[in-house]
Amino acid sequence: MSSSTTSGRHPIADTGPLSLCAREPRVPADRLVAEMVPPPRFDSVRFDTYVPDPNQPSQTEAVTVLSAFAAGLGGGAHASGSGSGGKRRWFGRKPEVPTGPRGVYLDGGYGVGKTHLLASLWHATPAAPEQKAFGTFVELTNLVGALGFQQTVQTLGGHRLLCIDEFELDDPGDTVLVSTLLGKLVDAGVALAATSNTLPGKLGEGRFAAADFLREIQGLSARFRPLRIDGEDYRHRGLPEAPPPYSDQQVTEAAYTTENASLDDFPGLLEHLAKVHPSRYGALTEGLRAVCLTDVQAVPDQSTALRLVVLADRLYDREVPVLASGLPFDRLFSEEMLNGGYRKKYFRAISRLTALARDAKGLVAQ
Repeated sequence: MSSSTTSGRHPIADTGPLSLCAREPRVPADRLVAEMVPPPRFDSVRFDTYVPDPNQPSQTEAVTVLSAFAAGLGGGAHASGSGSGGKRRWFGRKPEVPTGPRGVYLDGGYGVGKTHLLASLWHATPAAPEQKAFGTFVELTNLVGALGFQQTVQTLGGHRLLCIDEFELDDPGDTVLVSTLLGKLVDAGVALAATSNTLPGKLGEGRFAAADFLREIQGLSARFRPLRIDGEDYRHRGLPEAPPPYSDQQVTEAAYTTENASLDDFPGLLEHLAKVHPSRYGALTEGLRAVCLTDVQAVPDQSTALRLVVLADRLYDREVPVLASGLPFDRLFSEEMLNGGYRKKYFRAISRLTALARDAKGLVAQ
């Protein structure tokens, strides 16, 4: 494309935009551990920056309960712990651990501020950053895959707090893995906090009916004190509707005139995501100021849809605007998908992509 303007409105740079499809990131295991902190979007959030809906008393109660939970994690058995993973615990007498639930479980719908509260808990807990871990459920399972189970237990066993965002159990194997891992961590004295859109005892509902799966769910739910947070999606609370999709030309021009923007056709990006492990989607989006997509279409199958959900989460975490042509984001997933077992994930992706589309509005010249 030349440096002349396409429509007379935008100067087009000689150097073209970036492409997600050209990226194949490699992420070493030690980086996975070091990056288990709240994402950039939640760097500065605190309990006092959370604005409860006055019509939802459960939101105010959540702040009170979590503030007390954080204060209660000061000192104790992990006060002299280090990043070595607390190996001293694996020999000799097991440390004394309080009885009863060792965690809180934030249950609520989309956009009620669960991640804000979870990140605030991480920030408020009186411990060094290397003694606290924050990651999504997918990132936690990826960490086990990278380090191995025993090394993950040793690495996280020296922590005072583990925060798990978007706790979604998608298959029985992951259920057994995470249930066993959390049991080991609780035994080592690690406090747990998690968010989800579903109560602990209902995680598998609508997905699998295997007795073993449900039994593991019940064992896992005993680790947490459920804390219900009611409310409407704040991303749409009093805000204008998301802008309709733009034309291919508008999206392309914006990509060429926005520094560090990427430009890809949507079907090609979906194919590329299948070649990149979801644990690397964060690295895939590193350094981007905007994502520009042409020819957005309905997602063809469930595996592709679940990969797109992970990408949407990483883009949202990093506050990367998404400018698109083609179908609007609320038509990405079929009715069958939206009524199926993963519907909560798909609605979350729609909510987050809609917010990012709204953020991208300023990239297009009026």
